[in-house]
Amino acid sequence: MKPAANHTDVKPKRRGWPILGGVLPITWAQAPAEIVAGVTLAALAIPEVMGYTKIAGMPVVTGLYTMLIPLALYAVLGSSRHLVVGADSATAAIMAAGLAGLAATASPQYVALAGVLALMTALLLVLGRVLRIGFLADFLSRTVLIGFLSGVGIQVAIGQLAGMLGIPSDGGGPLEKVATVLRQIDQTNLIALAIALGVLAIIVGGRRINPKLPGALLAVIAAILVSYAFGLAAHGVAVVGTVPGGLPQVSLPAVAAIDWNTLQQLFAIALSMFVVIVAQSAATARAYATRYRERFDENTDLIGLSAANIGAGLTGTFVVNGSPTKTQMVDSAGGRSQLAMLVTAVIVLIVLLFLTAPLAYLPEAALSAVVFLIGLELIDVRGMRRVLIERPVEFGIALFTMAIVVFVGVEQGILMAIILSLLAHTRHGYQPSNSVLTLRDGRLHVTPVAEAGEAAPGIVIYRFNHSMYYANTERMAAEVSALARLGPDRLRWFCCDLVAVDDVDFSAAATWRELYRELHEQAIRLVFSSASGHVRAQLDVSGITALVGADAYYPDPAAALDAYHTWEEAHDRPV
Repeated sequence: MKPAANHTDVKPKRRGWPILGGVLPITWAQAPAEIVAGVTLAALAIPEVMGYTKIAGMPVVTGLYTMLIPLALYAVLGSSRHLVVGADSATAAIMAAGLAGLAATASPQYVALAGVLALMTALLLVLGRVLRIGFLADFLSRTVLIGFLSGVGIQVAIGQLAGMLGIPSDGGGPLEKVATVLRQIDQTNLIALAIALGVLAIIVGGRRINPKLPGALLAVIAAILVSYAFGLAAHGVAVVGTVPGGLPQVSLPAVAAIDWNTLQQLFAIALSMFVVIVAQSAATARAYATRYRERFDENTDLIGLSAANIGAGLTGTFVVNGSPTKTQMVDSAGGRSQLAMLVTAVIVLIVLLFLTAPLAYLPEAALSAVVFLIGLELIDVRGMRRVLIERPVEFGIALFTMAIVVFVGVEQGILMAIILSLLAHTRHGYQPSNSVLTLRDGRLHVTPVAEAGEAAPGIVIYRFNHSMYYANTERMAAEVSALARLGPDRLRWFCCDLVAVDDVDFSAAATWRELYRELHEQAIRLVFSSASGHVRAQLDVSGITALVGADAYYPDPAAALDAYHTWEEAHDRPV
């Protein structure tokens, strides 16, 4: 079991420009494990990234390109020692959905537009670094991410049914694809279906025998050998066809003139992918940095991600992203730095130079089967079940996000994911579970507002459990007004405990000025306790301190209660 993160033993952060920050220092004793991890990643990821090209609508060889220059650039410039960058199903699906109708899939114009999108995404990542907006990753809640990725998985899996059956697909949404498959089910190519089932059996069976077994690679090799030996192309089985070997050409995307409407559409696609990249990459890198007690800066890492996407755009491939599955592959194989990824890049280079010819015999059904499994793995049934058990309301949000992705589109899904994440946050802040403090057995105890009671005869201590902002001021005002009328004793002091408050916005400050006047008319003194320096400064600027007096602030509720007793004694009132 790996030790938990400990602030005292965090590895020091390297200073200066983050070149090779994910590689250095190299421990020679660890080098053999890094090489093994790099070989393992190549064996598992090569068939996977070729599958992603089907999702993206790109030529098969471009999947290999994502594991060459982009992977190496991130390894050199990224800050995470563990994150693996390459083709990803979520960004591939967003790109394919956005480019639909702009160009024919896998055509030169389509590939060029994919390159433009990679460069646009890279520019957004650079802008994100300049503006230090890595925090945007926190605005996609885990709940909506589970729903979003599950929706992508359903869409991806459905999209491969036609390929596995060896029948043509007319495109369209998931429902249209299912309808197309059902209409043409009698045209199923039994050989293609047998190949798909065989690939699924090898991959699933290999995982049951040994999770580290490169089942996808073995299945692809077996499919290629069978296709070559029996000449399956002559029996109506679609194959990948000629795959160009050699290195990708480094150049700007050869795209035709782009009009303003198309540019706006491309920007919207790039922005969607930017959000997914920031959220997914940061979450993955942060998790592994915590596991190994290493510092990680989301903003610094944006440079590595940007460089990787510039490399993708200039080498004829598509957007790359931090991959949780590939990162776990390397970690399970013993890799602990980006050296493993550089080893993978070398292996991919060898494949491109010498081993692309056999890929021409790869049946499309085999590739569809690999992608089908990728889609199923994205459907987080366990995560959805856990959300349902723990937070039924958030489960509804996740389910709605998933439905938007499946029935409307991936781009709309990511937009809805952001909106729902913000709404979920607003809902928590809009209805905070506030409380009052009551005295029992000589100690102050937290009691729900609905069961409100006095801390002592004549004083209520009200604890607000959220930052105070425009959305929750009405609730705050209603609760304060109701508590001011609390009996049986006539209220003399009203104390608001600010221990959970980290911000008071303009609307909330204006509400407190109104509440002060309301309480003052009832001869109730307003005081505060547990105010942080920041909150106290906000109350000063808003004129609230001038109303209540500088002596109306107490370090904690107990001090406020003691001050109330002293005040009562000074006014000759029984306590």
